[in-house]
Amino acid sequence: MRSDELLTVGLEEEYLIVDPVSRAVRPCAESVIASAAKELGEDRVGDELTRFHIEARTTPCATMRQLGNQIREMRAVAAGAAAAHGLAVVSSGSPVLGDIVPPPLTPGARYARNLEIFRGLNDDQGTAGCHVHIGLADRRLAIEVSNRLRPWLPVLVALGANSPFWAGRYTGYASWRTLIWARWPVSGPPPHFESVGHFEELVGRLLAGGAVMDRQGLYWDVRPSVHVPTLEVRTADALMSARDTVLYASLVRALVATALRETERGEPVPNPAPEVVRAAYWRAARDGLRGQALDVRTDRLVPAADLADRLYAYVRPALERSGDREQADVAWEWLRGNGAGAERQRAAHRRRSSLSDVVDCLIGAVADPVDAQA
Repeated sequence: MRSDELLTVGLEEEYLIVDPVSRAVRPCAESVIASAAKELGEDRVGDELTRFHIEARTTPCATMRQLGNQIREMRAVAAGAAAAHGLAVVSSGSPVLGDIVPPPLTPGARYARNLEIFRGLNDDQGTAGCHVHIGLADRRLAIEVSNRLRPWLPVLVALGANSPFWAGRYTGYASWRTLIWARWPVSGPPPHFESVGHFEELVGRLLAGGAVMDRQGLYWDVRPSVHVPTLEVRTADALMSARDTVLYASLVRALVATALRETERGEPVPNPAPEVVRAAYWRAARDGLRGQALDVRTDRLVPAADLADRLYAYVRPALERSGDREQADVAWEWLRGNGAGAERQRAAHRRRSSLSDVVDCLIGAVADPVDAQA
């Protein structure tokens, strides 16, 4: 694949079902999924680990306009399906309210096996994420791109942070979901892989050692997809609005396109120490865009917003080539002025110190075709 080819993009979004009166999560996924599937089709909506989650999926798209239309459709259908049962849906990395530990798990052989192997790790799995798939069938290129994305992953964590509240309390983090996922034996930033052989050898050892059930259980934040010919990027919490989601997907596609161009040119592959990348993840999850970030290239703290602006400048040429620059510029300026989802959730809470207000803000952001002003 050449770097000037337009990469396809698709994604999966996980939504949380809530009671619009109590604002707590409700384990009613089966009914909401059945209603949503009548409009979206069974291939575009399904269950997740808990019974208060649903997952919606786009098809592969050539343009961000197509992707945005599908995201808004998914959200409208999910919200309508929930409303038909007296419920609502929100797009947040964590439940703001509800009795969720342990969560009500979805029945099924795979989920039962997961519980048998990982036990109490499932107790906190009420989180929701957004997973972006970029069309990249060549496994060698996918591994190369994964390596080149590693220094930028903490910045993507900060940009996708949308889980400051957890089951009735403020965590002090912008992305509590990132910390919850860090507990799993194979999760977070991927290793630097020397080759496809190195990747396969390591995966084989992890499977043999029982650290993952199967290849679907490789929860690295960048991974070659198991079931489709894509590279999957999994750093983001479920994002508050369609505007957030489209911008995040645009940045991910532009990062991949930039990495492919650097590969063509034979540019050196950065390889920050895994301990430093992990520390940068923690800092990004804690501070989001409003504090200090660990620059993995210099091992120094810098304003998180500066690193975000550096990422945007880095991918701007790729956004220009794909035709996404104008739309992304508008969304970027809005994000930089209003903050990521975590900041907007906290702003909703500050007005009256009300967690119900936070849930109402999230409900509005799903229902609004552009965005809800937090």
